[in-house]
Amino acid sequence: MRLVRQIIFVFGNMMDENRARVVALVVAVVVVVVGVAGNVAAAQAAVTAADLQRVAGSLQMYVDALPQMAKIRGYGFQRGQAVPINLTIGMYQKTWKFHRDLPATPVFVYGQCPDSATFPGPTIMARHDVPLFVRWENHLPASHILPWDPTVPTAIPKNGGVPTVVHLHGSAHPPQSDGSAFAWFTAGFAEKGPAWTQATYRYPNVQPPGNLWYHDHALGLTRANLLAGLLGAYVIEKPEVDTPMDLPCDDDDLHLVIADRSFNVDGSLYMNSTGVAPNIHPQWAPEYFGEAITVNGKAWPFLVVHRRRYRLRILNASNARYFNVSLSNGLPIHVVGSDASYLSAPVTVSNLLLSPAEIFDVVVDFSQSPTAEVELLNSAPYPFPTGAAPGPLNGKVMKFVVQPNGPLDPPDNSTVPDHEVPYASVTALPPTTMTRYIVMYEYLTPTGQSTHLYINGLRLEDPVTETPKSGTTELWQVINLTGDNHPLHIHLGMFQAVKMQQLVNLQAFTDCMTAVNDAVKCNVDQHAVGPVVPVPDHEKTWKNVIKVPPGFVTSVVIAFKLKLGLLVTFKRFNCKVRNTNMPHDRIGRPIDRRRNSGQILLREGITRQTSAVLLNGRAAAAGVFIPGGCDDDNSRQQHSGQLLNPPRTHLRANATNNTKITIIFPYRVASVEE
Repeated sequence: MRLVRQIIFVFGNMMDENRARVVALVVAVVVVVVGVAGNVAAAQAAVTAADLQRVAGSLQMYVDALPQMAKIRGYGFQRGQAVPINLTIGMYQKTWKFHRDLPATPVFVYGQCPDSATFPGPTIMARHDVPLFVRWENHLPASHILPWDPTVPTAIPKNGGVPTVVHLHGSAHPPQSDGSAFAWFTAGFAEKGPAWTQATYRYPNVQPPGNLWYHDHALGLTRANLLAGLLGAYVIEKPEVDTPMDLPCDDDDLHLVIADRSFNVDGSLYMNSTGVAPNIHPQWAPEYFGEAITVNGKAWPFLVVHRRRYRLRILNASNARYFNVSLSNGLPIHVVGSDASYLSAPVTVSNLLLSPAEIFDVVVDFSQSPTAEVELLNSAPYPFPTGAAPGPLNGKVMKFVVQPNGPLDPPDNSTVPDHEVPYASVTALPPTTMTRYIVMYEYLTPTGQSTHLYINGLRLEDPVTETPKSGTTELWQVINLTGDNHPLHIHLGMFQAVKMQQLVNLQAFTDCMTAVNDAVKCNVDQHAVGPVVPVPDHEKTWKNVIKVPPGFVTSVVIAFKLKLGLLVTFKRFNCKVRNTNMPHDRIGRPIDRRRNSGQILLREGITRQTSAVLLNGRAAAAGVFIPGGCDDDNSRQQHSGQLLNPPRTHLRANATNNTKITIIFPYRVASVEE
């Protein structure tokens, strides 16, 4: 079971008695679930697993080129300095071709207009410490294209419409811009959830340079809305940190957004219409495992690469599927960063395990490839870690076609640096001041079907029990009493795992916890004496998602570094954090941890996706023609962000194809001072 309960923690404001006294921190045990059901806009006929496998199996692999989504610059320039801008991003229904041989698929997608909206949405390139303001607009239809279940806590408008709200995953921002699951709104803001406060979100971009992503976060509908396509990548760049590393850049710096999907015969997205325990939840199911593996919106695509280094920012945007990726010819993978920060130094691995909602930043040197073709493979069982082994379909992700460097290719001067950043280690922070026990429980029917999953046995309606203080560092002992590995995600903080220790006499401990719900009274120290599994070296940095194995206690250091009204500079952390401790809407209401919202882990979050401003189909301020631009009044916004490159298929000049699509807007500007 992949969905976990989310908690809102209340921070006591020790700084200013006259200002907001509390701020909510959302903790989402990443659960990427599939939870939405019921009220199917168009009832699906009974579909079997064999039907879904037959459709997926009919699709020939490696016939569609890997697209790259548009890159949007989330800042402007004045007198050579990066400055804040405002963007307007919409959510639209359109159709998308996932495969050459599939009919066009109805999807929900982000974009500045319907024509430019893509699956996934455009990649936003933000600048460290330069705020970005995004107005998120809902242009979705009156009913959903997928089933959803009203028997789980769900945003249900009175007058129809598809509720949405955007969460920027991993960002440090004001709580009002966090995309609370209760801050949903329908088309034209006709109806709004109880926590809705504003249409424009502010992203300060104060955390270290790294990889984030944005996605829908509406209560009870996150799973369905993400499955429909409401997700995209977000990057925070800091030239003084990024540029000296000489990592691959420009056309050699690519995003791989991996997501499993199943398709009906007519090409539409499949989501179950009947739940695993329909007498309790008619449609809700705890997990979604698609038969086809898509990357950047294409099923099993291929990418032509040359014999040079490539930077690959890999995001697992699946609902519940873990990916353990490796290269078929044994090429090493050099990990340079996580989903929140660079590492202290690169770590070379042969395979890389990604949980749902997790990102790794890697470099692959295709100049060392012994073969002309390289498959990206997956070996992770599903559910992870004790489920079925992947088969011939979900065991493959994509293919790289390695070609010689062409005469028009520039020399490869990129590197895998020896050293990266000094602030990646937990030793960069003060000692922890508080220890908390966070326990994951799963509840089953007598026949073993999952019905919900709580943290510390609490429901949505229960009062807040955990109150970390802003500006402190805590140690959380996260105890997983379920049978699955669970991704853990928090809002408004940063964290990293430091230890994973197996519990002994697990059933006795579980029985005690079920009865008492108190780890100390159940003598957790006497049970947490099993083998210690080391945290992988490539995960020893600040992260947005941590994997919590079943039957283990995972020790997690969490830094709550938002200071009210202050700009705090962490000399050892090398980043600035502005205080955003303003009262969180819905304070005192823990987020339901049930698997009801199949969301990819993040329940109270905000997202932001930016779109390029195009004037009459041309890039603003540059006069370069961009095919498929937005030619309407909504896209003619001053300072609304410039398109770095449009949605495209990644092609480089070579012996058989001299097409090279590039845009002249540089987004790496080493000379710009911040």
